[in-house]
Amino acid sequence: MSGQPMPCEAAELSTLFLFEKLDGEQLARLCREGRVERFEPGYVYQEGEPATCFFVLLEGTLVMSRRVGSDDVETTRSSQRGVYAGAMQAYLTAPAEQAHYKGSLRVTEPSRFFILPAETFAAVLHDWFPMAVHLLEGMFFGSQNAQRTIGQRERLLALGSLSAGLTHELNNPAAAAVRATSALRERVAGMRHKLGAIAAGPYARDTLETLVELQERTADQVAKATPLSPLEASDREDALGDWLDDHGIAGGWEIAPTFVQGGLDTDWLDRVAAAVDAQTLEGAVRWLNYTVETELLMNEIEDSTTRVSNLVNAAKQYSQLDRAPYQVVDVHELLDSTLMMLAGKIGSGVTVVKDYDRALPKIPAYPGELNQVWTNLIDNAASAMDGEGVLTVRTALDREQLLVEFRDTGPGVPEDIRGRIFDPFFTTKPVGEGTGLGLDISWRIVVNKHHGHLEVHSVPGDTRFQVFLPLTAADTDTPQEAS
Repeated sequence: MSGQPMPCEAAELSTLFLFEKLDGEQLARLCREGRVERFEPGYVYQEGEPATCFFVLLEGTLVMSRRVGSDDVETTRSSQRGVYAGAMQAYLTAPAEQAHYKGSLRVTEPSRFFILPAETFAAVLHDWFPMAVHLLEGMFFGSQNAQRTIGQRERLLALGSLSAGLTHELNNPAAAAVRATSALRERVAGMRHKLGAIAAGPYARDTLETLVELQERTADQVAKATPLSPLEASDREDALGDWLDDHGIAGGWEIAPTFVQGGLDTDWLDRVAAAVDAQTLEGAVRWLNYTVETELLMNEIEDSTTRVSNLVNAAKQYSQLDRAPYQVVDVHELLDSTLMMLAGKIGSGVTVVKDYDRALPKIPAYPGELNQVWTNLIDNAASAMDGEGVLTVRTALDREQLLVEFRDTGPGVPEDIRGRIFDPFFTTKPVGEGTGLGLDISWRIVVNKHHGHLEVHSVPGDTRFQVFLPLTAADTDTPQEAS
């Protein structure tokens, strides 16, 4: 909104803390090249508009705010004379077309401002304080470069940690598949030997047909086997061992555990005994033992290779390498892939609870970058719990936004530092263990790039980081880079 022009008085400017050290000539230049304007309640400028002026409050009350989703979030409210806003970085040598207001400024009562055009503000700083301008430029660009460099380092460290965890997770099922394959080869060789012995033995045709039928039925039974508790398995092994001893089959204690794992019991063996004669029974039992072992080993190989496939799919989902950077996604798929990737880092002492609202809609987002947010928040929660506790990941609809909440049972975030945890380079971790950029990066991804917001609520034993994301593309505007 445009203001009402008013005369500029050097004497009034000299009473402001910002200008109190200037001499008469400098104050006269400010009055000559600047202006005073009066604004009625409303916006002075809005976020995203070209940053053309530097504003200093002379009288009234100003409110500064930032756009978060569809809301304006108030960041500052002040009636102190001399507070300033607007093109505060006009002294930088960056191209002028890149300069836009980072937030909005409005007044709640009739207010007066001293206004300097951005070009004039830059010129007087360079003329009057050349050394200070060089220092400020160096600090600004140095901080930006350091943040960018350390951010890249942070991502490389996270990638290395994830790669190590993924390698460990892949190694377990791969090694299990190799062991099972080796054992399966031995069992198949034993089965061929046993088949040759049966074929050479005095077995009638109908007996061989019965054995083949029993083999098929046993394989089907193994597929239907349900897990037993250790006590139930022990009781069943004792019963099967006694049955085998009673029927004159030596080494029953070696065979019984395999039959129990395959879901067989004494009733099943009674049916086997009824289907063959006494002379054939031991050969049939051992033949069926090979069958059960073979089926169990194939199940183990299938489980291991499925696990490897799931891990590879999770890695693809996590990295989003084969997908568009901006797309409509199901946050639950992103959360599951991240939790799977971080399983080794979370540790076995932390119980992960998923409290998902599966009815939530898909949302437009940058999934690869949201996965980085999940990684940072989960990693912080796991570190806070020091290997023991409960991590709860919850999704819900909250105030027409999608909520993703990470709750841990760690010691909590002290109140005196809670307002600083999203600041760049701030960390509570020991030297060498954290760069202090994880939460800063998360904040910029959620707030700047997705137009959502990020909150923390913490007491000892209950710390919650809450990510709020808009549901529709209209709220996220157009894809843009995080600042």
